[in-house]
Amino acid sequence: MPEYNFDHVIDRRHSDSEKWHYTEGILPMWVADMDFSAPPQVLEAIHHRVDHGVMGYHHESSTLREAVVHWVAQRYGWEIKPDWIMLLPDVMVGMNLAARALAKPGDGVVLQSPVYRPFFRLAWYGDFVVQDAPLAQGEDGRWGLDMAALEEAADARSKLFLLCNPQNPTGRVFTKDELAFLADFAERHDLIILSDEIHGDLVYSESHHTPIASLDPAIAARTVTFIAPSKTFNIAGLKTAMGVIPNPELRERVRKAARGIIPVINVLGMVALETAYREGGPWLDALLGYLQANRDYLLDAIAAGRLPGVRMARPDGTFLAWLDFRNTPWADAPAKHILEKAKVVVNEGAWFGETGRGFVRLNFGCPRATLDEGIERIARAMKGD
Repeated sequence: MPEYNFDHVIDRRHSDSEKWHYTEGILPMWVADMDFSAPPQVLEAIHHRVDHGVMGYHHESSTLREAVVHWVAQRYGWEIKPDWIMLLPDVMVGMNLAARALAKPGDGVVLQSPVYRPFFRLAWYGDFVVQDAPLAQGEDGRWGLDMAALEEAADARSKLFLLCNPQNPTGRVFTKDELAFLADFAERHDLIILSDEIHGDLVYSESHHTPIASLDPAIAARTVTFIAPSKTFNIAGLKTAMGVIPNPELRERVRKAARGIIPVINVLGMVALETAYREGGPWLDALLGYLQANRDYLLDAIAAGRLPGVRMARPDGTFLAWLDFRNTPWADAPAKHILEKAKVVVNEGAWFGETGRGFVRLNFGCPRATLDEGIERIARAMKGD
C-alpha cells in the first residue's frame, strides 16, 4: 500500500474554510470535513484539467457513471445501473429536491433523532410535519433503533422516512437485521425512504455498510439513496453528489422537479469524482486505518479519565465522536462551555434534536497532533487549569 502522510498539519486559516473561519487561538473540531489533503491522484487530475486552460460549458463524462457503478459494487456489494444515477451538487440538495417531488405540504416525515439538523430543516422548508422517533441508547452507551417509537411516530400523514446510515452524529452503522426492520416498517406504512449514505465509505473494520436499497427489489423500489465522494475524499467544496433511484416512476418525478434548477455538476467536481472512484481506493484504505487509530486514541483517552465524567460509545463509522457530557458540570450546554473555557469548537448536541441535549459532536478527522491538542485543551479546562 502506498504511504500517505496523514500526520501532516495543513494550515487552513485564510483559505475561506467554513470550519476554520475562527480567529487565532480557536481550535475548530466541528463541521464534518477532514483536515487532510485530498488524494494526490485527485489533485493531479484537477491540476491537469486546469492546465488545459479552458473552463467553458461542459457535458457529463461518458465514463463517469461506469466509475460510480464499479465503486458501489466493489465497496458495498450493490449492483446498480447507470441510468439509476442522478448527478447532484450536494446530498442535502438532493434530499430536499426529492422530498418536495415525492411529498406535499402537510405530509409527515419520519426521522430519528439525534440526527443531522438539515433533516429537520428539510421538513420545515417543505412545510412537512416532523415525526420524530428518537433512537434508543443502551446501557453500554450505544445507540440503536427504538421500534416502539417508530410505530408511535408514524400515522396516516406519514409519507417519507429519512434514514441516515452511517448515522450522524452517533456513528452507528446499522446491521442488516436493523435495516430489514426499517424496510418492513417502511413497507407497512407505505413510506418512501430517502437514505443519506454519504458516510458509507467511512466504516471501520468491525462493521460493514449495507445500502438499504440493496436488501431486495421491493425496498429498492421505494428508496432514493444519496451518496457522494465528498466526505470520503475530503472534496465537499467541489459540490459533487448522486442520487440512486431504481424505481423509474420515482426517478422521473425527481428528475422533473429538478428541470431548470439542478445543473450538471461542475467540471472540476466531475473530474474529482471519477478519479476518486477509479484511483482512490488505496488512499481510502490508508485513511480508514488512520481514522480508526484516532477513534481508538480518543476512546482510550476517555477510558483513562482525561475528560472526567465524559462517556463515549465506539462509533462504527464516520470520523465523528458523540461525547456524553451529561454527568459533568457542563451538561447544560457543553459545546458553549468548551468554546468559552477550552477554545475548541464542537457541535452542540441539541443541534441534532432534543435527544442530543447534553452531548457534543467532535470531529476526529484530523492529524493526531490536532486531536491530542483538542483533548488536552478540554481536559485542562474541565480541571480548571
